[in-house]
Amino acid sequence: MLNKNLRIVFALFTATMLVLVACKKKKATSTPRHTTKRTTKTPAEKTGSIVGKVVTYKSGKTTLKGYIAYDSSKKGKRPGVIVVHEWWGHNAYARRRANMLAKLGYVALALDMYGEGKKTSHPKDASKFMMAVMKNMKEGENRFKAAKELLEKHPMTNPAKVAAIGYCFGGAIVLHMARTGFALKGVASFHGNLTSMRKVKKGDIKAEILVMNGGADPFVKPEAITAFKKEMTDAGAKFKFISYPGAKHAFTNPDATAKGKKFKLPLAYNKEADQKSWAEMKTFFTRIFGS
Repeated sequence: MLNKNLRIVFALFTATMLVLVACKKKKATSTPRHTTKRTTKTPAEKTGSIVGKVVTYKSGKTTLKGYIAYDSSKKGKRPGVIVVHEWWGHNAYARRRANMLAKLGYVALALDMYGEGKKTSHPKDASKFMMAVMKNMKEGENRFKAAKELLEKHPMTNPAKVAAIGYCFGGAIVLHMARTGFALKGVASFHGNLTSMRKVKKGDIKAEILVMNGGADPFVKPEAITAFKKEMTDAGAKFKFISYPGAKHAFTNPDATAKGKKFKLPLAYNKEADQKSWAEMKTFFTRIFGS
């Protein structure tokens, strides 16, 4: 279960987001429940040499619906990268990032943390979906592990070279998995929450960590940054923290500005920060994967 301090942090985050939502009540939009299908019957989509395919897998009794992409023009096994979505759920943005990673030569899996591929475009539903995971992080960990196992079994994946990236909520998830000592070469967090969900001891963290933060993100306070850096240093973790001046929350998502205006939230796309953070991630992966 979520510890008391983290419960407070995420409650404040959620409350802040929802208080800023426009007073008009608009029915949340979400995708209907999907009927589980066998992965072998799911047709693959192909754009140029990039093959993308919806995949269904399980964590306990929960059916999860992800998306895996790779470049069919490349031969042999290559590193795998897990993509953890924002609090909106497994949507087109997460899949687009998976395709971008495939173009870089990786096998990318945009996982599903909510089950049945659930997604929404309204912050009230996003909050409910996110908190359901955050209140039961053991199950959240299991869903991440199930995704990693699926990625490792892909014929194009080198299971010895797997990393993860996450956006917003997803950034918090990949940092948590690193803090648990999970077997990953590295994790990269884009505008993610920095607060720890567990007490980390020296030597616990095995993965290298890259954090890319918006300098004008109101959800990541200076004291949280100071605490994160101390936590990483005390744990002996290898990490890099980058702050992009003027960048607000969700600075990598081109849809962020429109959503920010619609719901009166401090979200905004920042092209410069988006491009610089992606380039930083590429350099990070080249180093940790040794290619």
